[in-house]
Amino acid sequence: MSPEILLSLVLFAFTTSITPGPNNMMLLASGVNFGLRRTIPHMVGIEVGFGSLLIACGFGLGALLEAAPIVYTLLKIAGGLYLLYIAWSIGMSRSLGEGGEVGEPMRFWSAAAFQWVNPKAWVMAVSSMAAYADPAHPVLSVFVVAFAFLLLALPCQGGWTVFGALLRDWLSEPVRLKWFNLTMAGLLVLSLWPMLR
Repeated sequence: MSPEILLSLVLFAFTTSITPGPNNMMLLASGVNFGLRRTIPHMVGIEVGFGSLLIACGFGLGALLEAAPIVYTLLKIAGGLYLLYIAWSIGMSRSLGEGGEVGEPMRFWSAAAFQWVNPKAWVMAVSSMAAYADPAHPVLSVFVVAFAFLLLALPCQGGWTVFGALLRDWLSEPVRLKWFNLTMAGLLVLSLWPMLR
């Protein structure tokens, strides 16, 4: 991979990882509601789930979905329904989660599995592999693309989570928290619009 293509890949991975989307909105809300430490399994689950999706797309899953568009449509519908469920859960949350509270942050395996029905994750995985995987060196280039995303995504997602955690004290007032969670739920629903068209 030439230095120019590698730089382009890094910029693409950074831009798509830092911009608002379902994962970042959920991490921001989780940072507010549960704090940084309790959100770490969610963040790592995103990394593992998205990394496995990237590699699968690089080794042909993206081409399979292009050949069977109904499967992709079903994945988008499942992802959209799950995002609506998550938005509802966030919107209805009215107290900051502490260690013994009923509410819990998304767990590692749930976050990893969610990547497989997350419409933005699919768009990112398929487009990045189409643009940056090198047919002359397929295995190496697939892993370079996956590594670039994993290296850049964690600090980007960590930034959203830390920002949420920093807001915890200000949002400890129930009315502020209510409106924050309703706003996050609304933004999560709005994030579906460009991906489900």
